[in-house]
Order: sequence, then structure tokens, then C-alpha cells
Amino acid sequence: MQYIPNILFVIALIAGIGYFVKNIRKVIRNIRLGKDVDRSDNKKERLKNMAMVALGQSKMVRRPIAGFLHIIVYIGFLIINIEVLEIIIDGIFSTHRIFAFLGGVYDFLIGSFEILALLVFVGVVVFWIRRNVIKLKRFWNPEMKGWPKNDGNFILYFEMVLMTLFLVMNAADLQLQNLGAEHYIKAGAYPVSQFISPLFEGFSETTLFIIERTAWWLHILGILVFLNYLYFSKHLHIILAFPNTYYENLNPKGQLDNLEAVTKEVMLMMDPNADPFAAPTGDEAEAEPEKFGASDVTDLNWVQLLNAYTCTECGRCTSECPANQTGKILSPRKIMMDTRDRLKEVGDNIDKNGSFVDDGKQLLNDYISAEELWACTSCNACVETCPVGISPLSIIVDMRRYLVMEQSAAPSDLNNMMSNIENNGAPWPFNQMDRLNWSNE
Repeated sequence: MQYIPNILFVIALIAGIGYFVKNIRKVIRNIRLGKDVDRSDNKKERLKNMAMVALGQSKMVRRPIAGFLHIIVYIGFLIINIEVLEIIIDGIFSTHRIFAFLGGVYDFLIGSFEILALLVFVGVVVFWIRRNVIKLKRFWNPEMKGWPKNDGNFILYFEMVLMTLFLVMNAADLQLQNLGAEHYIKAGAYPVSQFISPLFEGFSETTLFIIERTAWWLHILGILVFLNYLYFSKHLHIILAFPNTYYENLNPKGQLDNLEAVTKEVMLMMDPNADPFAAPTGDEAEAEPEKFGASDVTDLNWVQLLNAYTCTECGRCTSECPANQTGKILSPRKIMMDTRDRLKEVGDNIDKNGSFVDDGKQLLNDYISAEELWACTSCNACVETCPVGISPLSIIVDMRRYLVMEQSAAPSDLNNMMSNIENNGAPWPFNQMDRLNWSNE
């Protein structure tokens, strides 16, 4: 009977981690549905970018208040969960505070964890107030209704509960230590829970044991639930921010990539010795794309799909977007959310059928409208401001390429401009011979 708690703990641990691994494999599978792109260059620069942006939160602090609070919550939550290692060992082997032999170091660690837990709780409360009381505009855009809005609050409640359980567990443990209860050796420093501990004065040892064990179990089970909740939440970025910043495009932000097939076609046109009627052979034949641009998620590259899964839905991109600021329908955040939703839909289709079965849907029109795509000014503000290196612009450009090159569905103004460039060598409807007429007036 004495081993039943250990057995239950191991079962919960295996089930929690196993389900998480299963879902992460789905994420990886879905990301690999994208087209290949080489991001293996400049490893030192990529590692530096990951360290600065994902770990160092360098882009978060551009908005100091939110950035500072996010750093506290982020670092605090990660460091506090170092204690999970001790909880796991204690849960498996029926020990209690196995690292207490570290003495003063252990006291410092537990004390630091408690202070961080309090700071995390305060930071989370401030974030909740910003979302639900102050109601910052970027958290109340149309795409943030329903699940996205609730998801943002659920994670805040999760963290409040986990921090509270951690402090209650320690407060009850401290009382048991003072009573000299069996196994509850004096260990650790409790700068925060010592103020909660008086609430339990006068409780029997049995009651305190039940409170401490209940908080202990709920804390570790809550962490396992939180871990698996990430797959269904925007907070998957806690994990994916690291690979996303590593594989970020290192080219200058305003530099757009050229389609290789189009570049070869232009070079062919410029080569007076080339035979325009010669059929492509070898590598040239293999380089011919199935279609130009992207109309669905499988037409995008895997880094763009990684971007979609990494989106934090913070809305900084949308709040900086000049098109959105002037009332246009475009929201870069919605572009990323729609891409992720469609990718999950494709993944669920594969899970159900073994391979993808045409569902009559695609990213273009069913999720993202042409009006949204053409509202973009290509200014790159969304890319510049994203705290985790996401590029909504790259997806917008690829989808516009599809509209122009596959469907000839460019707006009339753009068609007029391209006709003018073709006929007059400039975007204006004036003959080249008439360009300097203004100087005679």
C-alpha cells in the first residue's frame, strides 16, 4: 500500500510526458508539410540571434512595461520549475526535499523561487488587468474573439493557480517542519510563504499533511496539464520561439526573395544567344515549380509554417501595421492565426485519413481574403516589431504571387502600373519622350 502513491505518480508522469511527446510529433509533422528551404548558413549568427531574442527577450523590452513584466513571468516561471526535478525524484522514490543536503545553497534556491513566484503572480495579475480591465485595443481586435481571447486568460489563471499552490505547499511544509513531523526536516528558506504559514497555525499535523500533500499533487499535476495545454494554445511559443529565432531569415528585412524560375526566365530573355524554344533539361527541368506562389499551407515553406505555430498572438504586428491603423481589413496577426488554423485542419485531415484527402478548402479565400493581402504595403513593420522573429509579410507576398502569376487576379491599379512599366519604362502613363515636359512649364 505504501507504494501506491509512487505508482500513481509514475503513471501520471509517463502519461503526461507521453501525450505531450505525441502532440509535439504532430507539430513537427505538420511543419514538415511545408516546402524545403535552406537555413543552415551562418550558424554563429543564428545562435546569437536565438540567444538575444528568444532567451534574452531583447525585442520584448522595446515596450518597457510589458517587456519587463514578461521577462519576470518568463524567467520566473522557468526557474521556479527547476524545483520540478526535485518533485519528480521525491514522487518516484518517496523522498522529501531530496536536495536539502545542499544546505545554504538549498535555502537560497527555495527563497529565490518563492520571491520569483510572488513576482510571477503580480506580473500575471497586471497582464490580466491590461487585457480585461484596461482592455488594450490590440487584445480586442475581431480575430481575438472566442477561443483566442479565452486562451489568453486561461493561461493567466493557470499560472496564478500554480504559483499559489507552490506557496501554499511551502507554507504547510514550514508548519510541519516547526512541529517536527516525520520526514519534514528543516530545510529551505521561505521569505514569502512564512507570511502564509500563520494561516495554518493550530491545525493538526494530519490536517497540515493533507494540505501539503494536496498542494504538492495539484502542483505537479497542474504542471503536466499545463505542459499538454501548450499544444492547444498560442503558448506553444514558449518552446518554439527558440528554433523560430534560430531559423529566422537573416537577410536585410526589406529584401524579398526572387522566384528562381522567374529569374531564369528573365536571364533567358536577356541572353541574345539563348534558344527560347529549347526545352529545359536536367536541373533546369527539376527547378520548374508546380505553381507560382502559395494558395494553401503546403505551398508555403516549413519556416513559414514554424512561424505560424510560434505566433504569440500578442498583436504587436497588427498595432504597428499602417494598413490596419488606417482602417484596412488587414491584420498581420490574423494572417498567422489563419495559417496555423488551416495547418492544424490539414494535420487533422491526415490523422483521420492516413494521408491528406482534398477537403475543398484552402488558405486563400477560405481563411485569408484577397482584400487582406492587397491591403499590405510591404513596409515590413510587422516583421520588425515581432518579438519572436515571425514574418507575416513572407506569407502575404507568396499568396499575392499566386494571385498575380496563377490567377491573373491583380488589382486594376497594379495591372495599370505593370502595363505602364512594360510600355513606358515607368509606372506613370506618360510616354518616355514626354517625361521632361514639366520642366518647360
